[in-house]
Amino acid sequence: MGAAGSKLEKALGDQFPEGERYFGLENFGNTCYCNSVLQALYFCVPFREQLLEYYSNYKNGADAEENLLICLADLFTQKKKTGVIAPKRFVQRLKKQNELFRSYMHQDAHEFLNFLLNELVDILEKEAPTAKNEAETSPPEKVANGPKNPQANGVQKEPLVTWVHKNFQGILTNETRCLRCETVTARDETFFDLSLDIEQNSSITSCLKNFSSTETLNAEDKFFCDKCCSLQEAQKRMKIKKPPHILVIHLKRFKYIEQLGRYKKLSYRVVFPLELKLSNTVEDADSEYSLFAVVVHVGSGPNHGHYVSLVKSHNHWLFFDDENVEMIDESAVQTFFGSAQEYSSNTDHGYILFYESLGANKE
Repeated sequence: MGAAGSKLEKALGDQFPEGERYFGLENFGNTCYCNSVLQALYFCVPFREQLLEYYSNYKNGADAEENLLICLADLFTQKKKTGVIAPKRFVQRLKKQNELFRSYMHQDAHEFLNFLLNELVDILEKEAPTAKNEAETSPPEKVANGPKNPQANGVQKEPLVTWVHKNFQGILTNETRCLRCETVTARDETFFDLSLDIEQNSSITSCLKNFSSTETLNAEDKFFCDKCCSLQEAQKRMKIKKPPHILVIHLKRFKYIEQLGRYKKLSYRVVFPLELKLSNTVEDADSEYSLFAVVVHVGSGPNHGHYVSLVKSHNHWLFFDDENVEMIDESAVQTFFGSAQEYSSNTDHGYILFYESLGANKE
């Protein structure tokens, strides 16, 4: 294990970035889903910096109970440059917190990422004194309807924008146009990641176009138009109103096949570029993003397999497979796009993609 660390240090030589850490994570029996996501989050630099800043303030107060946020920050506070770390405390806390992750079965990395980000937000919101006061003064339905009418209670929601939101949260707008009176009803909703349907021999750009394509609501799917006061045919589409600073894209590689009565893994080839232009935004201004991490699912089916991650750090690409860390060439990233043929020996497919905005720092 130490040999792998020294091998990496030798490979980087003088180029080993000042103050950076490249460590493997021990697997506690099928915890690769957790390790691969943690590596991606660790190399999400703005998230890591804000987490460690939070932790340094927390340690000064040090009276709160241990939670998943503290375990994560503790894991990210590492002294050694390379080697292997056992994320035992974090995994134990995760299993205590959520029974879904208690078994030794193969877990879904996307479900874990979703749970973790929402859990961190819950912890931060409970700690925020403004949140406590607000909970006492505002009626619950206003909070529940937050995304539907952000203008009306934008003032109320403001104190609850945590650093997790600032990094990962974007806003989608769901536009429905009544085909009789032409009235457009827009409803906003927040997201931490975008889950995209995939097709064979496609690209992230085409998947995003499909995500925002116009859908006609007719027959039994008619839309109730408030202006017409009746069910009407309508056109509906989803656009990105506010792109997030960190754009997380989840490729829906596991599809329920009714004839089989089970989920099947789609090994489709989906090209994900190193630089992405997001064009399906409300403003139609292209938002540019750069890829910095990929969580890869290895295996032919949804209920077994393995997760690894690819990470870009200081212009080097690294490959993390639990305890093992090695440098890879940038050109190797394209070997994780998927398979152009239905049955292929390559089962290593990009599953969750992490892009960082190249624009000016978001507020």
